[in-house]
Amino acid sequence: MVPKLNLVALAVMALYTAIASADEPGTSIFSLRSFGTLGIVHSSESKADYSPSFFKPNGPGYSRSWSADVDSLIGVQVTGNFTPQLSAVLQVISEQRYDNSYSPYVEWANIKYQFTPDFSARIGRTVLPAFLNSDSRKVGYTTAWVRPPTEVYSLVPVSNLDGMDLSYRFYVGELSNTVQGNYGQSDSRLPGNAGKALARELWGIANTTQYGAFTTHFAYQKGLVSVEPLNAFFDFFRYFGAEGNALADRYDPKLEPIEFIGVGASYDPGEWFLMSEWGRNAFRSGLIARSGWYVSGGYRLDAFTPYVTFARSRAESESSTAGLTASALPPFLAGAATSLNGALNSILQSNAGQQTLSVGVRWDFTKNMDAKLQFDHTRLDTGATGRLINAQPDFEPGGSFNILSLAVDFVF
Repeated sequence: MVPKLNLVALAVMALYTAIASADEPGTSIFSLRSFGTLGIVHSSESKADYSPSFFKPNGPGYSRSWSADVDSLIGVQVTGNFTPQLSAVLQVISEQRYDNSYSPYVEWANIKYQFTPDFSARIGRTVLPAFLNSDSRKVGYTTAWVRPPTEVYSLVPVSNLDGMDLSYRFYVGELSNTVQGNYGQSDSRLPGNAGKALARELWGIANTTQYGAFTTHFAYQKGLVSVEPLNAFFDFFRYFGAEGNALADRYDPKLEPIEFIGVGASYDPGEWFLMSEWGRNAFRSGLIARSGWYVSGGYRLDAFTPYVTFARSRAESESSTAGLTASALPPFLAGAATSLNGALNSILQSNAGQQTLSVGVRWDFTKNMDAKLQFDHTRLDTGATGRLINAQPDFEPGGSFNILSLAVDFVF
C-alpha cells in the first residue's frame, strides 16, 4: 500500500512545482502542506473485525491479527491565494476505502471569498462542522489520541459535504465567536459493493466560541438520509402486505429526516488539557438513532503526554421488535418471514450501546512528528456488536474486547 500513498503526494507535489515554476521565485500564490499517519492495530476479538469507520471493509481481529488499515493515511493540501479576497483549497487523501483499495479521493475542494476579514463564503466540497475537531478530523497530529472516540464521532460518520457555507466571526472583548451555516449533500460508498449512504438537503449551523484557553462548540444538522442496502432489505417486507409495509415504513431509512445535535468544550492552558463532547441523532428509523459522550484529559510532561478517555454510547430506540406474524402465514412463507424477523432483530440489537476506557501516551520525538501508544477496553451492551464487523457464525454479541494501537503522525 505504501507506493500508492507516495504516488498521491508525488502527484500533487509535481502539480505544485509546475505551477510555482511559472512565477518569479518567492512569488507563487500556491502553498503545499502534507499530513499523515502510519499505524498498526491489534484486536483481542478473533471472531469479528474491528473498524471505527462505517466505510472500511475489514480490520484487525478475524481477517488478520494486526492491521495497518485502521488508521494509516496520507493527505496533501494545496492552497491558492489568488487575491486578498479570493482563495481555493484542494485536499486529497489516500486511506483504506470501501473496496479495500487506497485510491485517492478528494476530501476538500472549494473556492472561498473573504468579503471582510470576519465574513466569508465557500462553495464546493467543505468540512462538515459537527464536532470540536471537525477541521482536523483526518489529521492525527492535532490530537493526543490515536483516533477520536467512536462513541461520539461515529454519530456523523461523514466528514464533508458538497455545497456551500457561510462563516461570520465577531468579538466581545477577548472573546471570539464564529457562527457557521452550511447547506449541501453527500454520497458515501459502503463496503462490499452494497451501495451508498446518501444525505440530501443537509443544512445546519455551528457556533464556536474561544476565550483564552477555553473553547466551546455547538452544532445542529438536519437532512434526509438513505442507506441503500437497508432500503433493499426492507423491500422484502413489503411483499407481506399491510403488516410488512407498516414495518418497512417504520424502519426503512429511505430519504428519512434525521437531526444531529452536538455540544463540546475543551480547556487547554498548555501544560494539560480537558475536553468533552456529547451528541445525539434523532432519526425516525430505529436503526440509526443513537447518542454518545466522552470525557478526555491529559498532562504534558516535556515531550510526553499521557492521557485517559472514557466514552459511552447508547441506542435511542427499542432494541427488538416482534416483526412479521409468521404463524398467520402459509407454511411456504412462514420460513421467509421468520428469517426476515431474525435479521431485523439482529440489526436492532446491534445498535445497542457500548462503553470504552482508553489510556495512552503521545511522544513528540521530533519536530512535526509524534508517536502514540493507546489501549482501549470496550464493553458492549447486551446483544450489541458496536464497531465489530465481519462477525463469524460463532461470534457472540455483547461481551468485551481490547484494542492496542500504535501510530506515528506527521505534518509538513
